[in-house]
Amino acid sequence: MFARLRAANPEPRTELVYDSPFQLLIAVMLSAQATDRGVNKATKTLFAVAPDAASMRALGLAGLKRHIASIGLYNTKAANILKTCKQLIEWHEGKVPRNREALEALPGVGRKTANVVLNTAFGEETIAVDTHIFRVANRLGLAPGRTVREVEDRLDRLVPKPFRRHAHHWLILHGRYVCKARKPLCGACVLFDLCTYKDKVTKWTATESPPVSSGVPRPGLRSRSRRWKRP
Repeated sequence: MFARLRAANPEPRTELVYDSPFQLLIAVMLSAQATDRGVNKATKTLFAVAPDAASMRALGLAGLKRHIASIGLYNTKAANILKTCKQLIEWHEGKVPRNREALEALPGVGRKTANVVLNTAFGEETIAVDTHIFRVANRLGLAPGRTVREVEDRLDRLVPKPFRRHAHHWLILHGRYVCKARKPLCGACVLFDLCTYKDKVTKWTATESPPVSSGVPRPGLRSRSRRWKRP
């Protein structure tokens, strides 16, 4: 699976725009329940005036909110970002720490955010499981699990060493653009024959519908069995 994903995209990158580990941290904090496009639009002006922890803290709550008001949950995110900036300045000389415990100690930073920063900013072989990766790992049968942590732990055990550095980005991009939640593009999937998803769309539906007389149900429709009613 990963050999095929690598062949299709040898050097995957996050779609968040940033120039430093600090800016990546802030962008990831803002990305919860928001699109990367929406985050990039907000951070374009935000990072222009506040590129580091000190300048962002100096904006104050009202000033920060003005820049991120277009992003969901911006009130809570703004409060956490300012607390994080304060903690970075007081505990880490304004720099983003490179270990999980210190990252997760920052206000508003959980395991997923810490994994993204460790992987993308510092090159650690961590895998941040978001909704896309959770869905893809379960659909493919790659690392099935009932919780995000179960999926992460299985991926940590199973992903071969040569692929661990970029596994996070390959899976999230595959989930975002191919293995979509409602309408997966199975006909364009390089992993189609390896996938165990029971409801995947068959290959022929990508190009044409089957003849009406073929007896094959149309894509997206399930056959219904008739039930006998008691007299």
